[in-house]
Amino acid sequence: MTTPMKFVEWPCPTHDGAVRNEAALVFDRGRAARLLVIPPLFDEANKLRRQIVEVMRRLDGAGIDAILPDLPGCNESVAPLAKQTLEGWRKGTAAAAEHFRATGVLTIRGGAMLRPAGLPGWDYAPQDGVKILRAMIRARIIASREAGTEETREQIEAQGRTDGVTLAGWHLGPQMFAALETAQVSIREDGVTAIDQETVGGRPLWLRAEPDYDAKQADALAAIIAIAMREAA
Repeated sequence: MTTPMKFVEWPCPTHDGAVRNEAALVFDRGRAARLLVIPPLFDEANKLRRQIVEVMRRLDGAGIDAILPDLPGCNESVAPLAKQTLEGWRKGTAAAAEHFRATGVLTIRGGAMLRPAGLPGWDYAPQDGVKILRAMIRARIIASREAGTEETREQIEAQGRTDGVTLAGWHLGPQMFAALETAQVSIREDGVTAIDQETVGGRPLWLRAEPDYDAKQADALAAIIAIAMREAA
């Protein structure tokens, strides 16, 4: 059986109220069970990209279509990241869920803050915005110190709120920065389940220095989802 993995385009709302095409990596055979995958944010998305694709590949083998959309400013998108907002990304994931006719959603880490309402699914190791910022600011302080420059957390936060700031290679605009400072994972609706790392097993891949892949963890996460989606069918 040939793999259905491919890139397609989907209509995504933009920060100025228009619509532009963004890319999505899909395993799509037109089946009834269709999972929208919302990746982690920023550097964690890079670290987990292959792992996410391997989970999707296993779900394809279990009879489930899976869709991984690019959000504006990320991956193949040509939209400027500095103009993106957390609320804009939420509108994007909701639009992707509707366009691809998703019947379920898997969010990973900070992606849980973008989970569309009304879809059953899973939050894998969900993380709030302030924790994401804290880690990125810490990394900038360390990098600055190694380059011979001293910066404080307070200085970086002040810059982020007024002008925006570059953290770990990602230029966040002031609206995005301020939203992340207070953004929390939404209260889980009926049908949305949290999956912790202990359930999946192994050391979290987002803690590794470089992007990596773990077959056993991919097997475990895909099995949790596949079993539940088959039971719900």
